[in-house]
This record gives sequence, C-alpha cells and structure tokens, in this order.
Amino acid sequence: MKRLVLIATALGALALALGSLAGSAESPQATEPFQAAVGKPAPEFTLKDTEGKEHSLAEFKGKFVVLEWVNFGCPFVKKHYGASNMQGLQAEYTGKGVVWLSICSSAPGKQGEGEELKKQIAERKSAATFYLTDAEGRVGRMYEAKTTPHMYLIDPAGAMVYAGGIDDIPSADVEDLPKAKNYVRLALDAVLAGKPVAIATSQPYGCSVKYAEK
Repeated sequence: MKRLVLIATALGALALALGSLAGSAESPQATEPFQAAVGKPAPEFTLKDTEGKEHSLAEFKGKFVVLEWVNFGCPFVKKHYGASNMQGLQAEYTGKGVVWLSICSSAPGKQGEGEELKKQIAERKSAATFYLTDAEGRVGRMYEAKTTPHMYLIDPAGAMVYAGGIDDIPSADVEDLPKAKNYVRLALDAVLAGKPVAIATSQPYGCSVKYAEK
C-alpha cells in the first residue's frame, strides 16, 4: 500500500512538472512585446511621418508627449475633428511645449490608410506635431491601442502618466462634447502645473484599430 502511495505521488509530481512546462511554452510573456502601463517607462518606438522621415519617442525625451491613435474614417474620430475638438487640444497644448503625435495603425487597404492621407490631414487642419504611420501595427499592439481615438500621455522622464479615452462620454454625437469630462485636458493641465494626474486610466472608446492580420 505504501509503495502505491509513493508511486501515485511521483506520478502527480511528474504531471505537475509537465503542466508547468506546457504553460511556459504557451505563456504570452514569451511571445508578446513589452506592453505600455501607467507608472512604467513608455515603450520606445520609431515610425515614419507622412513625408517619410523617421521619428523616435526618444528624441522627445524631456518633454510631455501625447500619443493619439487616429483613423479619419471612424465616426468617433470624425466627432472630435468635425467639431475641432481634437485640433483645439493639439494647438493649445503644443503651444505650451507639449509634443503631440497622431498615430495611424490601420493596415494597407483598411479604413484610415491610403493615398489621400496628406489631403485628409490638411482638410481636418490637424495641429499635431507629427502624424505617424504604423501600417504593420507593431507600435499599436505594443501600446495595446484598442480604439480610435485611444490616448496616452508620457512625462519628460519617459514614464506613462495617462492611458485611456479622450473623455467620459462614449458616443459619436458632437452634442455630447460640451458635457464631457475631457480626461486628456485634465491630465495635461495637472502635469503642466506640477501636479499628479487624478484620473490616470480610463476606458477608451471608438472604432477598433484596423490592424493587419497576423
């Protein structure tokens, strides 16, 4: 009987070991890129602007940086650009020394990407510092950008201090803008005044990012 117990114990230990190995092989940490998180260093990246010039996050160290995931074909993005809400924020805070990077992670042939991109940017009077393209979706996935818009704020030391939605009313209705609490404005006003961000994370809303198929 004692021998049977010892055999069963040994088999159980072997099963646990094999299960642990299988779990390690399937662990997302083994294959997923470094993910963005508030309070941690923002993942480094380099992307090209609409003129083909490369820009890295590192070149803006020492400044506050806003990342805005964008797709001009998305109704939620149209809401903010159609009412000049997004451009107003861009112009106001770049005027205060903030760097604003609009990023499009739409894959070739999908909504938001195309030959008319420069024309769209001009028509919408974007006041972003640079509009960057991420056709492979590498940077978008690194930051876990889920929607357009999806907003992030990085401090001069390179740490993420805000991640989430642009405001607290998840709709595509322009009429909701005056009633909304704009999280990005609140975060920027706080950090520029040397204060901590009161609401550091929120639920993003909008259209799904049109990533390339893996």
